[in-house]
Amino acid sequence: MKKRIAILSDIHGNLTALNAVADDMKNQEISDCWFLGDLVMPGPATNVLFDKLKQLNTSVYIRGNWDDCFLNVKDHTVGNHLDDPSDVYIGMLGQYVAKYMSQKNEQFLRSFPIHMIKNVNGLSINLSHNLNDLNSGPALLAEADTDHFDALFLDKHIDIAIYGHVHHQMLRYSNQDQLIINPGSIGQPFFKHAILNQDRRAQYAILEIDDQGLANVTFRKITYDLNEELTQAKEAGVPYTNLYQEILFDGVAHTHDDELLASINQKFDYVNQLQQLMIQS
Repeated sequence: MKKRIAILSDIHGNLTALNAVADDMKNQEISDCWFLGDLVMPGPATNVLFDKLKQLNTSVYIRGNWDDCFLNVKDHTVGNHLDDPSDVYIGMLGQYVAKYMSQKNEQFLRSFPIHMIKNVNGLSINLSHNLNDLNSGPALLAEADTDHFDALFLDKHIDIAIYGHVHHQMLRYSNQDQLIINPGSIGQPFFKHAILNQDRRAQYAILEIDDQGLANVTFRKITYDLNEELTQAKEAGVPYTNLYQEILFDGVAHTHDDELLASINQKFDYVNQLQQLMIQS
């Protein structure tokens, strides 16, 4: 029996993009939906993202590194180093999410694994946000050596590996000719090549599997209203909307730009704000 599986990843709090993808999925005869992590931050949406994924009949949920950033802020293991501009950035965003996310959804997020294996019509499919045992880091960037990707196939019986994290639609192969797929990012697509990075459409992929095997892989790009998303962020009072605007329109993130973050933290008094939020939490 033919199955068409939507692969979603890296929403990053961007409900406007997710809604556009959901609308596109209505016309694609989707039979299942898998989500590969990074649901929240730095965009404004929180609880409604869980509701939308549930409406899409999502059966797989993987936990991404930004999801862990939020949970670590909640657990006071990240976001409490006031002399570290990047940590203040994560802390402020995490505190924003904590203000709105329900306890039920937080506990659900904590339950997500970072890796699982699905079997569909005889195909064994490895699903992860990044590496099987590490959902962060640069190991699987699009230009990485093939040896790095072989780590996704610790079980020789795995036929296909699908991962997210790098915000880059991609199809390539392991040294043993196993298939590797990245669906791209719904909320924050990224290319190093400047011309390609100008395409800010939301990205996802569709796997079509029939009785003979993998029949097709389709990469989708969906237009959505970036200005609407930015307006929602401003109205919600999400921190660092100036940086979120750059992410949306230019595909540029400054998560580890300590010099820039320090100046923004000072301008908007984020260090003192975070200190107060930490006392209250």
